[in-house]
Formats: sequence, C-alpha cells, structure tokens
Amino acid sequence: MTLARLDHALETGALTLPDGARIVFLEPSPDADLGSLSGLDLTVQQNFKPAFDLFEAMGLPVTTDAAGPADIVHVTLPRSRELARGLLAKAEAVAAGGLVIVDGAKTDGIDATLKFAKDKVTIEGQTSKAHGKIFWFTSGTAFEDCALPDPAPVASGWFTQPGVFSADGPDAGSEALIAALPKLIKGRGADLGGGWGFLTKHLLDLPGVTHIDLVEADQRALNCARLNLTDDRVALHWADAATWGVAGSLDWVVMNPPFHTSRTPDSSLGQNFIRSAARLLKPKGTLVMVANRHLPYETTLATSFAQLQELEGDTRFKVLQADQPRSSDKPGRARRR
Repeated sequence: MTLARLDHALETGALTLPDGARIVFLEPSPDADLGSLSGLDLTVQQNFKPAFDLFEAMGLPVTTDAAGPADIVHVTLPRSRELARGLLAKAEAVAAGGLVIVDGAKTDGIDATLKFAKDKVTIEGQTSKAHGKIFWFTSGTAFEDCALPDPAPVASGWFTQPGVFSADGPDAGSEALIAALPKLIKGRGADLGGGWGFLTKHLLDLPGVTHIDLVEADQRALNCARLNLTDDRVALHWADAATWGVAGSLDWVVMNPPFHTSRTPDSSLGQNFIRSAARLLKPKGTLVMVANRHLPYETTLATSFAQLQELEGDTRFKVLQADQPRSSDKPGRARRR
C-alpha cells in the first residue's frame, strides 16, 4: 500500500519536499510503500517487531527511537490517542524546527487530532484522501506537554504506559483466562503476545512451571514487562509470535492473542498464533487461550490439534484448551472432550 494521502499531497502540489531532505517516519504501517520517496534520506522509527523487520529487509535505516535533527518528520496516526499525542511531541523534538506531517484515517481519529493541533500550532496545509486527512506544520515546542511518559504503575500496581494494549490495567479476557487456567501446566512454556506481563506473572505462581518465554512484538509493552517481571525463570523476547521459537521445544503455550491492528477485527492474527503454538509444542503439549466469543478459532484449532475443549466461557469470552499438536503433514479434526 502506498502512502496515499502523502502521495496525493505531493502530486497535487499542495506539499513539496526538497530533494535530499532527511525525512523520519514515525511508526509507519508495515504495508507502507516508501518507494515514491527514493530521492530522500529516509529513516524509520518502528516499535512493532514485524514492521521493524519488514522495513529493515527493504534496506531502510530503522530504529525504535529516532533522533534528530531531521528536515521532515512524518507521523502515521495510531489508534491510541495518548500515543498519537506522544508521537506529535516526538516529531517536534526530532524535526527541531523542520516540518511535521501528520497522516491518518478517520477511524483512527485524524479529525480530533487536527482539531487538537489547531489549538497549539498554525496548520500550514491539509488535504483529504483515502478516508482520512494529512496536515502539516512547522515544529516548535507546542507539544512538549504531550510527551509519552515513561512506564509507571497504574492503580492496580502494574507498570504500563499509554499506548500499549490494556494500559489501564489487566483486561477482562486475560483475567478470565487466569481464572480458568488448568493447574496441570508444568515445565517450559511461552506466553505468546504477552504484553506487559500480566499472564506471565500469574503463570509463575503455578508450582510446576520451570521457565516462561514471554514473546511480545510491541517494544513499549515489553519495556513495561521488564519492570513487572523480575523472576529469573522468565525470558523476554521482542519478536513476532507467529514466527518465533524452535519447533517442538515447549510443554505448553498460553495466550490472549490480538485480533486487530486497526479498527476492523482480523481473526487471521489469532489463527497465526494458534498455528505457531502448534509448531512450538512438543507432541503431548498443551495450548490454553482466551478469545472473544465471536472469533472463529475452532476450525484452526481442530486442524492443528488432536483434542479440543472449552474450559470456561460466558457471552463475551471463551477459554479453550487444545492438546496434542498435529504434525503439519497430518491434518484432521480435533476430538472434543
């Protein structure tokens, strides 16, 4: 996918970028095509590991914490309002008097962000395209008070940070999973998409657990997990849970997989996590997961495991246990217990 709104602004002449300018992209979408900007000195800041790896594979300089000065900073608006405002502050700091471009979809709050920005800076231009808007302004210090704070404890005592999943405290799905967690889990296992460590912390209370690999793609969430987890049985991995790890190496996997990267639910994310769990588990291994009731994971579980059962559930969530992963060359239906 091209950066349709940026391309439109450039093609219509509403916005011009000088040849050779240094432009920093803050958190661009992993499917963003930067090919039309080949005449510029590009740097990408990306804290989501699958996207980081994609941009790195393109040969682009990529970092988790961009530094200035830059002539231009392009902000791709995230879903989180707090993270969006934090990126505006980061953009001003990196641009250091240069141009800041903010680019986002209506569903991600671009209209509210534009209104917020107008109260702080002079908007020098804007255009609409592809169900969203792009606007730009000269950086200063207007957004200093919006800087993303360091991880800090919330009311429940957990260290989190604005912009990470469930930043206000444990989410209801993970709490449902903890309540239903079978006590038979023991040995080495993984928390796939472990976020800031809520599930892992509770898994450590099970007497048979000897080691946990917490795998998380969001660097900011992983930084919070480092503060929440001090047990030497835990190893933290900044990685894509769908591709991480050694096949057949784990006794168990627990997870509350993501089901969207935008406003639209995408069940393929959780399905990829399920397939990864089956790949990682030993022949008699166990997967325990929680999911929103409406998500269609049972078919993938039945294809990937020999046995499947629902442990707990209500109108919102279902907690599922799948045992005995199938080898990739022996598909079949799971037997429900």
